[in-house]
Amino acid sequence: MPEDALIAERRRKVDELAALGVAAYNVDFRPDTTLSEALARLAAFEESSPPQPDGGPSAGPVVAVAGRIVQLRVMGRMVFAHIEDEEQRLQVWLRYERLGEDAWRMVELLDLGDIIGVRGPMARTRRGEPSVLADSVTLLVKALRPPPEKYHGLQEQETRLRKRYLDLLGNADQRLHFSRRTHIVAAVRRTLDSHRFLEVETPILQAIPGGANARPFITHWNALHIDVYLRIAIELHLKRLLVGGYRRVYEIGRVFRNEGLSPRHNPEFTMLEAYEAYGDYRIMGLLTEEIIVAAANAVGPQAVADEAGGSPGSNPLARRYGGRELDLSPPFRSARMVDLVRETCGLDAMAAWDDGRLEEEARRLQVEVPAGAGPGVILMAIYEQLVEHTLWDPTFVLDYPAEVSPLARRRSDDPRFVERFELIVAGRELANAFSELNDPIDQRRRFEQQAGLRAAGDVEAHPLDEDFLEAIETGMPPAGGLGIGIDRLVMLLTDRASIREVLLFPTMRPRHAAGTSGQLPDVGGEELEG
Repeated sequence: MPEDALIAERRRKVDELAALGVAAYNVDFRPDTTLSEALARLAAFEESSPPQPDGGPSAGPVVAVAGRIVQLRVMGRMVFAHIEDEEQRLQVWLRYERLGEDAWRMVELLDLGDIIGVRGPMARTRRGEPSVLADSVTLLVKALRPPPEKYHGLQEQETRLRKRYLDLLGNADQRLHFSRRTHIVAAVRRTLDSHRFLEVETPILQAIPGGANARPFITHWNALHIDVYLRIAIELHLKRLLVGGYRRVYEIGRVFRNEGLSPRHNPEFTMLEAYEAYGDYRIMGLLTEEIIVAAANAVGPQAVADEAGGSPGSNPLARRYGGRELDLSPPFRSARMVDLVRETCGLDAMAAWDDGRLEEEARRLQVEVPAGAGPGVILMAIYEQLVEHTLWDPTFVLDYPAEVSPLARRRSDDPRFVERFELIVAGRELANAFSELNDPIDQRRRFEQQAGLRAAGDVEAHPLDEDFLEAIETGMPPAGGLGIGIDRLVMLLTDRASIREVLLFPTMRPRHAAGTSGQLPDVGGEELEG
């Protein structure tokens, strides 16, 4: 039957219920237990009570439960219905003799997708299925639209993403999947709290969008007649708190970048940023390992078979991602960017830099380089285009060029590079950390260089932020800073290839736009700022 006809039929039933004096949307019923708890109460009862001699159902604890109808079997004056809540599914046994004429007329108008409340004793049917023997049934919600097809759920990707409620409604595994994100974030918080980091909140609307190289979203503040920006990073306000005297601070929050969509990028995403006074990027590396291990333990082990094809292992740090095995056991490998370029490309980047040959070598390697790029930008381009995607198991890539790291402290032994790492896992950046730049003179010089790039047309170059400069001129302690992309961490630990599969409500192309994929071109990607 066409959907519009189904909706019309259900609307007719609402009218029929009203004629019977039955509210289609009732608020008076209160469940006293979840479906999982009801099953546990039945199991506890059965342990202490012998079965009936005739093998019939033995009345157990009385419960009041509620859930959505996901299956209906009508057998004359008896109906078996399966109801479902967030975590569990349970059968309810509706019998005319037990409910009476008035209630039975309402039962005859039930449909898949309706939400009901049932009160009665728990028991097992002759086939052994746990059930609630309904003494009363209350219609809580009459669903006007039918639910997704019960066995397969939603198969069409566009609808799954646009109407996530239907995706969750028709697929208990999806509900479990998204609950794992909550467990991961809770594990991240517990780890930071155990190290006495203070969780804070900083502004989302900012006068100057800083802390990363990205194009911001702009909005207008009507009362003050000024434009403001959705933050592209959390960094600069957290550093102000270090100036104010806090030792360790962090925030887990949304950031926004005015870029395209791709399997790895969404215009709004969730970042962890953490800063520790008197720390450095090495300390941040140890903290990163601890956070990832805690998050993996929170998710639990995957089904990763041993090399002989035997039973799955139980180590939560031995995982699979994209069909490949992945070992998250610390300590993670560490390697300098220039050494990884040598390993992968056979290029001695340091010698080429010293001899002024980096641009020539990039052309030889068929690496695209921005016009007028300096040697640090060229080295970064070689690494990103030829090396990064080859790194599978967790690897701390150390010592980035200062040219591409305007907020990190220079190495004392070679000021062309900064004390910075990115953690690469499965070929993509998962975390970014610095020994933070706290020299206000050097910071001003780098901001001015970035301002020159903006003036030349680079809309993603870092703006000059006088208020932040004034803060660190007051004196910011040496510090380590860390940024972790929470969405990418969830993707990694739940084996999802697209960020849309870990966001409950991902950004989608407007329906009136050309095409049906719901995707926009990838015109840039977020870098995780520490």
